[in-house]
Formats: sequence, structure tokens, C-alpha cells
Amino acid sequence: MTSTRSFRPSLKTVLKTSGVAGLAAVMLSTGIPAAVTNSFAEPVRVTAPQQVPSFANVVDAVSPAVVSVRVQSRANPVSEDASNGFSFDFGGRGFDDLPEDHPLKRLFREFGGPNGGPQHGPNGPRAERGPHGKGGEGRLRPTSQGSGFFITEDGYLVTNNHVVSDGSAFTVVLNDGTELDAKLVGKDSRTDLAVLKVDDKRKFTYVGFADDSKVRVGDWVVAVGNPFGLGGTVTSGIVSARGRDIGSGPYDDYLQVDAAVNRGNSGGPTFNLEGQVVGINTAIFSPSGGNVGIAFAIPASVAKDVVEDLMKDGSVSRGWLGVQIQPVNKDIADSLGLAEASGALVVEPQPGSPGEKAGIKKGDVVTAVDGDPIKGPRELARKIGAMKPGSTVDVSLWRDGKSQSVKLVIGTLPDDKQEAAAETIQPDEPAQPASEKALADLGVTVAPSEDGQGVTISQVDPDSDASDRGLKQGEKIVSVNNQEVKSADDILKVISQAKKDGRSKALFQIQADNASRFIALPIDQG
Repeated sequence: MTSTRSFRPSLKTVLKTSGVAGLAAVMLSTGIPAAVTNSFAEPVRVTAPQQVPSFANVVDAVSPAVVSVRVQSRANPVSEDASNGFSFDFGGRGFDDLPEDHPLKRLFREFGGPNGGPQHGPNGPRAERGPHGKGGEGRLRPTSQGSGFFITEDGYLVTNNHVVSDGSAFTVVLNDGTELDAKLVGKDSRTDLAVLKVDDKRKFTYVGFADDSKVRVGDWVVAVGNPFGLGGTVTSGIVSARGRDIGSGPYDDYLQVDAAVNRGNSGGPTFNLEGQVVGINTAIFSPSGGNVGIAFAIPASVAKDVVEDLMKDGSVSRGWLGVQIQPVNKDIADSLGLAEASGALVVEPQPGSPGEKAGIKKGDVVTAVDGDPIKGPRELARKIGAMKPGSTVDVSLWRDGKSQSVKLVIGTLPDDKQEAAAETIQPDEPAQPASEKALADLGVTVAPSEDGQGVTISQVDPDSDASDRGLKQGEKIVSVNNQEVKSADDILKVISQAKKDGRSKALFQIQADNASRFIALPIDQG
């Protein structure tokens, strides 16, 4: 009889077998032994707050400082005969100039209106009135409504330029419904900011600007304003992005927030949870005109400097370099021998400008100002614009394949000629993949120009590199690699030298309609 003990495994054997089975299970499920998985880095884990913060304390504190801004503009006098208050313009002709059988005249004869009898209605005829109930010239009509906020206790307040730009009279409505007249202190169209002043004996609740350099994407914000004329309204959200360029001008550097901002919120503040203004609502992205969760605010750091200038002088004095500039893309960088696509390429210095006086030439690339690197045209525009006119700066340039520096005295940006400013930005041509075609295959036919300046493009192959980069028939090539050209032979000589220097592209200056731009074309084969 066989003993059953020989078939009973010991406890030690079972544990060992279980350990092997457990290890096998781990390997089957992960493919990696358990001891190895423990050596991996821990995944990101953030401890969430126990509850969503309430904005009530912030709102209670800042609401008295936020106002509605009502704007009125002067309108042309309306004939008292036009009792409905309308004026008419039909292709330059007035109502009386229309033929007697015109459908509009028949309409007004039947229902009343201009020169057609009394206007029917429950209130009878209505005449346009001025601000004090008087008719005559200088009548004021409501034209816009926005938001604003006090920044001093004696009545200075900030709003958007586009809210007040066409206004002749201004009224601010306080949080408690009080209406007060205000006067325009100054406005700045380039940053879309304006300052109004309310003269009143009371001390106003006011708010201050935050240090927006500490604002992070994801921070909570609260927007307070007057959307759709409803009065004080509060919405909340987070900072969605920083440094947004929305194409509104050379100083674009917006905060993007997802708080509900709509028409009428313009000029209203966006607060952090400490009740400080981190931005001023100025624009929304909206196909419909309503909120879609993408709003843009002028950063506090920009607004603070502009507002101080407006309060002091009523205008903003900006530095001026006086050169037309465009971005440097990879093709242009290759053609100039730059290691990276950065800097601002000078298309043309303005005659008599500080840049021209300092010796800056077309084809130069501004790479730094006072040692601070310049990444692109907008950075250069903002940096120069922030400098005090009359100050002296060192401008680093890339010219003829090497770096050099010039000293210049910053000028004052003209108020009435924005196109003459250093901030004039030429649009970057669409990025194109580097071409390996030879210059002979570009598909461009040229002929000497009648005025003796450059060569005229007589034909462009639509399937060529030149066409891809925007060259068109009738435009002129005035220089190649910053060397003037007057014939096809001149172009070929410059191209040949560029090849010897190891360049794969050449920089062509193109002139059309009294404006010029630079493009880079491949020359590395042929």
C-alpha cells in the first residue's frame, strides 16, 4: 500500500511554486518582471483642490470700480420736415430729387413720411433733439456702449479706444446706477486704449494693475463688464494662452481667456483672484458675434505704460527706427548665410529716418538691439516703440555675411503716418519646401527695365519656383544678394559668386507698385 505522504507537497514547496506562478503572471500581463516595473518614473499626479473657489469676494470688492461707458456722436441736422427723424441718400440724390412716380414716394404718400403728410403713430411726429432737449445743429446720437474701470480715486478710468474713438460726449454708469459725465483725456489707436476723466467730488473705488509676468496659463480669471448693454455682468474662466498675435497691429501680445466676453465687454477688466487687473478685454474670436470661449485681453504690463502716458500727456510717444521690415524665413536665412531664421530683414529705410542716418541699408538683418536678440519684426517693433525718443542704442546687423553694429538716435514715431513707422510689417511669403532646381529652371523671363533700374519680369512659369514664391509678370528684380542688377548677365554673375561661396539660395529684391520685398530662390544646382 502506497503512503499518501509521498503525494502531499510541503508548504515550502507550495510557496515556492506560488512565487514562480505569480512572477509568471506579472510577466504575462506586462511582459516585464515586477522588479523592473518598479524602477519606472512615477506618472504626473496633481492634488486637486477640495472645492472650486468662489469668486464672490473678488466680485464684491471690484464691482464698484467697473463702469458702463456710453458714447454719443454728433450727427448732421435732420430736416424738421422729415418728422420720423430719418435722412435719405439715394446714390447722391435726396428724397425730393426722386421721380414723382418712384415707388418710395408712393409708399410715403400712402403711409406718411418725408413731404408726404404726417407720420402715423401713437406718439405723433418725432423730432430729433439735442442733449438738452433742443433741436438744431450739434445733435448727439448714441453710437456705442462699452465698459471701463477706475484706476484712481479722483476719477480717471480706462476703456478701449474703439469704444470712444468717434465720440463727442461720454457718460459713465456706476455700479449703483449713477450716471456721470466724463471727458476724454487721451487715446491710443495702436494699443486700442483710452483714458476718460470724471470730475466729481466723491472718491471712487478703483483697482490696480497686476504683474502679468506672473500670470500662468490655467490661472483663474474673472471678467466684469457690460455685455449687450445689460449692465454689470460677471463671467469666469481661465487664461488659455499668452502672447497671442491676432493680426491687429505690431504690438499684438494678447492674453487669451475663455471667460464669456461679448459685445459691450470691450474696455472691461479681467481680474485675477486677488482683484488685480491682468488684462483689458478688447477683442473676441467669433463667427457669429457672440461668445465662443476665445477672448483677447491687452496685458496689464502694456496697458499700464500706455495709460500713464495718456494721463500725463494725452498721447503716447513711441520710439521710431524708420525702416520697412519683414520676417526672415529659412530660405532667406540660407541665402544670407544666417545660421537660423531669426531677425528682421530691412526692405527699405525711410528717407531721413534714424535708421537711414545711422547707415542701415536694404538687405540688412537686424539681429539685436542693445545686445538683446531680435527674433522677428514684431519683437523689433515693440522694443523700439518702448524706447524713449532721443535715446542712443546699439543695433546689431547681419550684412555681407558678417555681423556688425551701428549706433543710432531713436526718433519719434509720427502720429499721422503709421505706414512710415518702423513697425510697417511686410507679410511673410508662404513657406515653401527647399527646391533643388537650377536657376535656369525657375521659369522666369526678364528684360531690361525702361527706367534703367533693375530688370522687368516678362513671364513667369506657373509651375516654377519663382511662381511658388509669388513672383509675377510686370514686377522688377532690382537687386540680388544686395547687389544692383540691370541685366540677366548681372544676375548670373551674382548667382555664380553665391555658388562659389557655398550658398544654396540667393536673395532677390522685388519691386512692384512702389513697394518692395525680398524672396529667396534656390540656386544650388544647374
